[in-house]
Amino acid sequence: MPPYLDFLPTALKNTITRLHEEKQAWINQPKKGFLRYQEPIAKLSHLRASLLDLSGDVVRIGNRADLNDAEHEQVLRLLRTFMPWRKGPFSIFGTEIDAEWQSWRKWNRLLPALPDLKDKVIADVGCNNGYYMFRMAAHAPKMVLGFEPYAQHYFTFSTLNRFAGVENLFIDLLGIEHLPLFPDCFDVIFCLGILYHRPSPIDALRELHMALKPGGCLLLESQGISGEEPVALFPEKTYAKVPGTWFVPTASCLHNWLMRSGFTDIECFCQHPMSSEEQRRTDWMLFESYQDFIDKMNPMRTIEGHPAPWRIFFKAGKTQPKSYACPLRQKS
Repeated sequence: MPPYLDFLPTALKNTITRLHEEKQAWINQPKKGFLRYQEPIAKLSHLRASLLDLSGDVVRIGNRADLNDAEHEQVLRLLRTFMPWRKGPFSIFGTEIDAEWQSWRKWNRLLPALPDLKDKVIADVGCNNGYYMFRMAAHAPKMVLGFEPYAQHYFTFSTLNRFAGVENLFIDLLGIEHLPLFPDCFDVIFCLGILYHRPSPIDALRELHMALKPGGCLLLESQGISGEEPVALFPEKTYAKVPGTWFVPTASCLHNWLMRSGFTDIECFCQHPMSSEEQRRTDWMLFESYQDFIDKMNPMRTIEGHPAPWRIFFKAGKTQPKSYACPLRQKS
């Protein structure tokens, strides 16, 4: 049974366990694509960090002095194997990893709307390499479960947390579509940068609503477009060169999606245009990034001629069920 189930009051433990075992059998296969992670991870599995600092913009795991020169070179090669690094920054045993996204900026935008995470059961849907999970850990939650279907990100977080040893952080090879297996389970759900990759945003929002406990809190961040009308862009093929983009909404459109998916107490607490200060190429992400996605002659447009992307943040809740008292019968 996956250890995170100890924190979840679900009647579907057997179903989740079977799914977990199927995913683990898949990820443990000696496939060429997996061996490039599995073999060096196995050789470095004994390493533990003497320092863990999750309070600042950089997630710091270990010091350079924790490793000898040979170990440092092995760790560096392994970290390079996990490229491209999309979320960060990290400092791993003294190696500074400048990821594509300056993810601390997004976290700082979330902070004013952040509910109390202490002793809460949390899901991070689409957790990537776990940067935000480590930032959540600084707030003393009971448990954080990362939903992440991609092997590269799964191996990256698993390795980082093996070094860090944060015992209440978990990851599983799950996607947003698996949330119905966790009905009324999570006090807080983070869904950051996922919704516009779903062909049916309403279905995705209903799945998030289903997994949230009554009285719980959803923190949702999505790519969007500016404008007052409740509309969404539906690109023909790509949006900002990304083929897996479906619906790109305005804030008012996303508000309506949330409302019609059952959420209450809906608040858009931040929206801002994207920029190359936040998303850019680095030595740890060598491919095209934001500056390549935007029309160089008109930064208000994408390379395809669509409105340039914004990021939109919402906080929403799930109403507690009403209880109805049975009136006492009067004695005759």
